Amino acid sequence: MPETATPATELTSHYVAQVTGDLERNAKEQERITTEIASLQEQLAAVQHDHTVLVNVQQALGIAPAPTQHAAEAESAVVPSPRQKTGAARGGKKAGKSTAAPKKATAKKPVAKPADAAKTAQPTLVELIRRHLLELKEPRSAAEISAALGQAHPERQFADKVVRVTLEGLVAKSQAERTKQGRSVFYTSPKSADASETEAQAAETER
Repeated sequence: MPETATPATELTSHYVAQVTGDLERNAKEQERITTEIASLQEQLAAVQHDHTVLVNVQQALGIAPAPTQHAAEAESAVVPSPRQKTGAARGGKKAGKSTAAPKKATAKKPVAKPADAAKTAQPTLVELIRRHLLELKEPRSAAEISAALGQAHPERQFADKVVRVTLEGLVAKSQAERTKQGRSVFYTSPKSADASETEAQAAETER
């Protein structure tokens, strides 16, 4: 009896050690996968944020993606028309009827409707910033302008980076002016800037 009991206990201890090792490896694998999932979720959130910023920059630059897609579809629909005309030349009157149908299908009016609807739906970021600059009495930073627009239009999102890019675009077009105070950059409307300069000149002449 003692001889048979000794191998049994050794076999049991072997299985216990193996199961314990498997459980430890399983726990470590769960931790690794959980860490990877958390990292992927952070990457996904960062990519989604970048997508939102890029869409806002696209809107600030006045690029309308929807009309361009419809225009590409319209162009692809117009491309086969020369082939149908060659078929009409070979086939006679019957082929001439088939060439008349694509002309109705490739109308350009539906392509213009989404652009008009997008313009009438809400003002662009450039228009909002230009209006806000006209209302300013003192220069403001891009962050201050972004916060003011967010308060005035809570239904829209205004990223500081997008607002800064739009302001720089207006400066390049001479539709806004940029001033520096130390490391800070402030923006103002050209009209308000001219008014401030005339007031300063008048004050100097009075002195």
